[in-house]
Amino acid sequence: MNNFSAVGRIGRDAVTRFTQAGKAVTGWALAVDSGWGDNKKTTWLDCTLWGERGQKLAEHIRKGDRLGVVGEIGTREHDGKTYLTLDVKDVTLLGDKKEGQSGGTASRQGGQQQRERPQRATDNAPRDEFESDDIPF
Repeated sequence: MNNFSAVGRIGRDAVTRFTQAGKAVTGWALAVDSGWGDNKKTTWLDCTLWGERGQKLAEHIRKGDRLGVVGEIGTREHDGKTYLTLDVKDVTLLGDKKEGQSGGTASRQGGQQQRERPQRATDNAPRDEFESDDIPF
């Protein structure tokens, strides 16, 4: 089974094109980092998302934004070079470049809204005051 998932930064805005049969295909580049410091390495993926979903998501996939993807990885040859490709099956928008490393999912409409986690009554309680019913396992 070929199943690949990654989180990275979008290298170029998504572009939607159409086949001769009229089917939409949306493409973008995704930079996925591994390692850190002097050992940091960036792998570029050419991502494609077929159909109406990709066409609708194209306006939200912008250079510099963080994005999570799941799909089938492959390769393609062009002018003697080998490129990694990803046939995207699922996309998670993780936030735009203005949010930095916050990982929030702010809406593009209505400003930079952050979702706050609702506070439970037990969040401020000392550890030894939990009842056994509060433990999920």
